[in-house]
Amino acid sequence: MQIRAYIRLFGRPGSNPPPPAWASIREQALAAEAAGFDLVVLEDAALYPDESGDAGLWEAMTMAAAIAASTTTIGIGHAVINNPYRHPTLVARSAVTLDEISGGRYRLGIGLGNTPDDYPPFGIDADHRYSRFAEAIAVIHGLLREGRASLDGEYYRVPDAELVLRGPRPSGIPIVIAAGKPKAIRLAARYADEWNWWVESDAEGGRERLEALTREVDAACQEIGRDPATLRRSVDLFSFTAPVGSDEVAALAARLLAYGELGFDEIRCDVRPGSGLTGAAAMASMSEVVRLVHTGDEHRLVLRPRQQATVELRGDPTPPPPNRMSLLQAQRMTV
Repeated sequence: MQIRAYIRLFGRPGSNPPPPAWASIREQALAAEAAGFDLVVLEDAALYPDESGDAGLWEAMTMAAAIAASTTTIGIGHAVINNPYRHPTLVARSAVTLDEISGGRYRLGIGLGNTPDDYPPFGIDADHRYSRFAEAIAVIHGLLREGRASLDGEYYRVPDAELVLRGPRPSGIPIVIAAGKPKAIRLAARYADEWNWWVESDAEGGRERLEALTREVDAACQEIGRDPATLRRSVDLFSFTAPVGSDEVAALAARLLAYGELGFDEIRCDVRPGSGLTGAAAMASMSEVVRLVHTGDEHRLVLRPRQQATVELRGDPTPPPPNRMSLLQAQRMTV
């Protein structure tokens, strides 16, 4: 199982902690790379409106390029790009540019967008998001897979777009589609290399909801004659505090590995700093969790019921179901 780190880009002036500066974001990305994370993902929004004060965000594509230039091995992605913000031809061009900067480490995560409150102030159309996305992903897929796309749609008109420069992976950048409703899931089955969704770490019924969604994903693949095993699955966990001590490390690793029992290939972690920790220190504190999750692909991680600090590596037993973790906040840009 792969494990990814979620880096937040939003903040409010005068808040405590302060809005994330580039230096802090860079430190988090480097700490995630050193800790062994497979990938870092960034959120994408224009604004988080709030009665207590709106939160702004750094632009996600630009920040991904900066991280790509500052790291060497870790993958880079988004969780996820909001389709309404950008024309699909620009999304495809930005994706291949990011792949070029990173040396083939970028994967494009994209979704319909579910933050409609921030669209009107920026003059962005928020209606018919599914229909807009269905047209957009057809263009993006064509450009990333074939280098060319055309569409005479209701929302996008692309006469004859061509990607002349294709980056280090001319056969195509991996496409990740976040989808939680039937029509969007069918688009993921048709166009995506990976299906993604999210869950609040302590949400009641969250595991059951994911089980139901994976069945929908399987059915959507079968409807179009696709082998469901060819569509990777990832889940984002919002949010939990960085582990402290061997007890918390082992318990968290077991919780994360339990999602593998649902068929997920990757898990993305929104790790919040504990008391006195910086974002980079929170990433660093996950290094042993990352190691245990990686080795869990070969050995089931089982916690002794009375001694959670003791970890056994076995070949057969199924790990216990995940315990609940404290939810700090869940912000997501997909439907």
